[in-house]
Amino acid sequence: MRKACQGRPVTEDALAKLGQRVEEAVRATGSAELTTHDVGLAILGPLQELDLVAYLRFASVYKAFDSLEDFEAAIAELRVRPPAENSGTGATPEVPVPATAAD
Repeated sequence: MRKACQGRPVTEDALAKLGQRVEEAVRATGSAELTTHDVGLAILGPLQELDLVAYLRFASVYKAFDSLEDFEAAIAELRVRPPAENSGTGATPEVPVPATAAD
């Protein structure tokens, strides 16, 4: 999680709060044992709210992206979400559509 946020405008305080949210979500499951998969799922949502680039970095490893199409699909999914779902402290407000040669 910290590595995904490296070089991004994410403060230590924001990372600590994200960690607390993940811990609370994991505890709320009431499960005595959790897999790393469960913890990864708990991280994805709050990280997406925090910073979209950090989210894509983390998701690319967690979900084992192995092609450009995997990244394109993840970005397309982020683009269709309403802006309110894509914002938060340190968040990228929207994912811009890349320029084409005609632009």
